[in-house]
Amino acid sequence: MTHLDSNLTQLREDLIQMWNLVSSQMEMARLALINGDKDLAKEVRANEKMVDAFELKIDMDCENIIMLQNPVAIDLRFLLSVLKINYNLERIGDYANAIAKTAEKADKEWPAELVETTHIPEMFFIAQTMIQEALGAFEKADRKMVKGLFGKDEQLDKMNAEIPAIICTMLKNKPDDAATLLDAFSIIRKLERAGDHITNIAEELIFYFDAIIVKHSKLKK
Repeated sequence: MTHLDSNLTQLREDLIQMWNLVSSQMEMARLALINGDKDLAKEVRANEKMVDAFELKIDMDCENIIMLQNPVAIDLRFLLSVLKINYNLERIGDYANAIAKTAEKADKEWPAELVETTHIPEMFFIAQTMIQEALGAFEKADRKMVKGLFGKDEQLDKMNAEIPAIICTMLKNKPDDAATLLDAFSIIRKLERAGDHITNIAEELIFYFDAIIVKHSKLKK
């Protein structure tokens, strides 16, 4: 194994660790919010520093390999993709942290009716499934799994588009829950944005696998 191969292997392992950490952060943020678990919310917020540290290390390692080892072809595509995947994972980690912050400051458990009506559990499920399927696609070089991610993002977009009307109706019926409803609206936006970041990752995987740029392209459909 060449020195370049060894460095790329280590970088791949670090990215998978970052991926699993962000996935874990999103799951803990979900449980903290749904169960009103402030201790778990604090754990997510503490782990945010690990996500940031991983992002910096992976960025620095990519830059050093590009500058010092002159990679070409698929090795260079891998490095350029890792840089962007790393950025998008860090942003998803930020959303998990922000959701945990909301759970931490909540002065009471969220009403079950609010949680169900706003489709928050379903949106968490789709976003978390997308994170895991994107990781599976990366590990197995599975192009079919990548394509499936775009359809799931459309499901998140559809739910997100329905939310303003739902929140307005609930505000009229339950004005005392206004603060919680606004928090719910913000969380739904973050879950929708998490889906956008995962589709960005899907585009990077297509570039890495096949040297095809699909951003703003009909190919991803």
